[in-house]
Amino acid sequence: MKKLILSSLFVFSIAFSSWAQIQTPEQFLGYKPGDRFTPHHRMVDYFEHVAANNPNVKLIQYGETNEKRPLIIAILSSSENMGNLEQIRTDNLKRAGLIESSPSTSVPINWMSFNVHGNESVGMEAAISSFYTLANPENSTSQEWLKNQIVIIDPAINPDGRDRYANWYNQKINTTLQPDLQSIEHNEPWPGGRANHYLFDLNRDWAWQVQVESQARMKVYQQWMPQLHLDFHEQGINNPFYMAPAAEPLHEQLSSFQHEFQDIFGRNTAKYFDEAGRFYFTKERFDLLYPSYGDSYPMFNGAIGMTIEQGGGGQAGIGGFDAVGDTVTLSYRIEGHYTAAMSAAEVTSKNAERLLSEFAKFYKDNSTNPKGKYKSFIIKGESNPAQVARLLELLDKNGIHYGKAGSKSGLKGFAYGTGKSESFATTERDIIISAHQPKSVLTQVFFEPSPALHDSITYDITSWAMPYAYGLEAFAVETKLEAAAAYEKPDFTANQVGKTPVAYIAAWQGTRDVAFLSALLNAGIRVKYNEFPFEVEGKSFPAGSLLITKGGNEYVPNFDQKMVDIANKFGVTLATTMTGYVDKGKDFGSPNIRVIQAPKVALIGGEGTNSLNYGAIWHFFEKELNYPLSNLEADNMSRYDLSKYDVIIMPSTRGSALNESGQKNLMEWIRAGGKLIAIDGALSLFANKEGFALKTYDSDDDKKAAEKEADSLAKAERLAPYQEGERVAISGGAAGAIYQVDMDVTHPLGYGTGGKYYTLKNNASRFAYLDNGVNAGVISSNEAHRTGYIGYKVKSKMAESMVIGVENAGRGEIVYFVDDPIFRGFWESGKLILSNAIFMVGQ
Repeated sequence: MKKLILSSLFVFSIAFSSWAQIQTPEQFLGYKPGDRFTPHHRMVDYFEHVAANNPNVKLIQYGETNEKRPLIIAILSSSENMGNLEQIRTDNLKRAGLIESSPSTSVPINWMSFNVHGNESVGMEAAISSFYTLANPENSTSQEWLKNQIVIIDPAINPDGRDRYANWYNQKINTTLQPDLQSIEHNEPWPGGRANHYLFDLNRDWAWQVQVESQARMKVYQQWMPQLHLDFHEQGINNPFYMAPAAEPLHEQLSSFQHEFQDIFGRNTAKYFDEAGRFYFTKERFDLLYPSYGDSYPMFNGAIGMTIEQGGGGQAGIGGFDAVGDTVTLSYRIEGHYTAAMSAAEVTSKNAERLLSEFAKFYKDNSTNPKGKYKSFIIKGESNPAQVARLLELLDKNGIHYGKAGSKSGLKGFAYGTGKSESFATTERDIIISAHQPKSVLTQVFFEPSPALHDSITYDITSWAMPYAYGLEAFAVETKLEAAAAYEKPDFTANQVGKTPVAYIAAWQGTRDVAFLSALLNAGIRVKYNEFPFEVEGKSFPAGSLLITKGGNEYVPNFDQKMVDIANKFGVTLATTMTGYVDKGKDFGSPNIRVIQAPKVALIGGEGTNSLNYGAIWHFFEKELNYPLSNLEADNMSRYDLSKYDVIIMPSTRGSALNESGQKNLMEWIRAGGKLIAIDGALSLFANKEGFALKTYDSDDDKKAAEKEADSLAKAERLAPYQEGERVAISGGAAGAIYQVDMDVTHPLGYGTGGKYYTLKNNASRFAYLDNGVNAGVISSNEAHRTGYIGYKVKSKMAESMVIGVENAGRGEIVYFVDDPIFRGFWESGKLILSNAIFMVGQ
């Protein structure tokens, strides 16, 4: 092992180049690994070359990116194991209880993922070199390891981001190595190569599977369920190398063996780093709490998940100076990841039997005796059906089972809606998700009301409970509840063409309804909504329901057939009425029945805007709504003819993002009748500015009191121990704190919410109630905090604050979202409120 790992990677590659059938990476690509960045298609070519010349290598294309690049994995093992590959795969699922029966083989699965962040660019280069070593039949050491494992290599989880970075860098690179970090090649333009095509961080998408890359990858992952998963990353150029064991907080659901094996791997890898004189650190920064990472998600699925972080990142390029003046080269970075990959293959081989037995134990123990406080989770039948349907889709993607509840009274459990223990009863309409199932741990993690925080310093958000993310009425109970029957999903495609009614009526409850509206508008069908609840022909409808009337749509060819086809496509159940004369409320000819004019929408991006928030909105429009969207550059806002747009969305920003002339052009457009939707940091454009009602303080007295308190806290902080500085800093912030927001259901922003919304707060911003506008969503009291970390400095100040509001400006409007309503695309309930702002407000 020592000779294999520590001798120069490229010397070793040359040593085996005499084998004619498989070329080394250098021979095939025409340059030494580390000399430049390899385009994704050339990596695919090389993997195909090796697979064509080694029968013990199997390539699978498991998907395709938005930019049509192939997503591939390579499967490698000994000839005996490859001849028995399907049996080994299914036996592994039997070991987890996902297939009934006993396994007959004993081969663990070691999965390595590279380049989930496109500009952490060493990943794919290291994958190429690691693949060559493991695939080379003349390498006796690696071939011996493969007798005891299946290795799966995903060389580039994020090809679109990887090529965005690599193509840009290869255009900017100096012929002579230039490590000066001020040089152009070391400073990526917005949005950088980190994220995928839609600017999503794929390393936060393992559980939620919002993006096409994640969806495709997780289908394959669920077919294999590996015992080991390594996720290769890069960190800042001034950091050396990070490897497992992970840092606190470590989720309580992790097993003692998972902790132990991280240490086994860390010590084994450290041995080779020590011999090479390379620096590294462990047990810091990178924790195992948030469930949607490439290390935590495998952990919650029984594997040993590990993040590997090489110092360098996109800034380092081919080579860059670190803080002490050393040149961090791409070759050096490849060697670091290569060493970790080979170490993982070695420890998997040495611990094969125990990896399998502990994996089986993880599933058996947790399915029969779940660790968590809560053993069963109940989704109430009166919950929003559109959101329930979306949640069940997520559970299906993750292999989590659920069933239909029977009628049972006298139950007591944690009510997500109030944050308290309450008595309740189940009905035939309710859904039960039991922790007594193979995916027990993942189930508990998804639904736990409040993850235990052993350390408040975390790398990500601290709460994500699904009932809050989907806005559902739900309970968690401490006892096992059996499902009364299998759950049969409602048939939402039963609409049929009949006699043309006076109006079709559709609910407004979730993303599917917004997509339905979008399709109607794109088809040129006129849609209205009601400002007041109404009853007609014995049926009741809340404000904000969609009305598609015969009158006004006479010009639409095959109107009824189109209505039914579009409704069935999106799973929308249509109600009908043969009269516009309502029993209660406003008749269909009332001025309070509003026509939804199809808005022309633009989204501001570019330097200064939050690329992740921008990407989530962009993806929402294109992939969930299929609604036209113009994308504008912040730098050019002063030159655009904004009169072309009815709605402009400004995602979160750093500072203003707009120059003075851009701001002026935007404000003139608003005052002329435009509608601006400002999110998170974008509110700084208006807060405490003359002429705007948006204030961070209720009054001058409040401001003085806050300044006095801040002075007092600052004094205490100055006396805090130096090493407590990070903890002091987070006391003024939030990391995924969930608050109940009271919604005004009489205002369009509140339509479909039932008067309640849960916001995910990742900032400490607090805004006073608008005194000249509509406070559509507010945090009424400090009791509204449900779960998640929020610093003591700001927690007591969140009461009586505006979270979602509207301010008039001339003939136009500004809609304020203090928090990101569609965070990472998985905060499902916020999508409806954002859609209210886009399609309903101001009509």
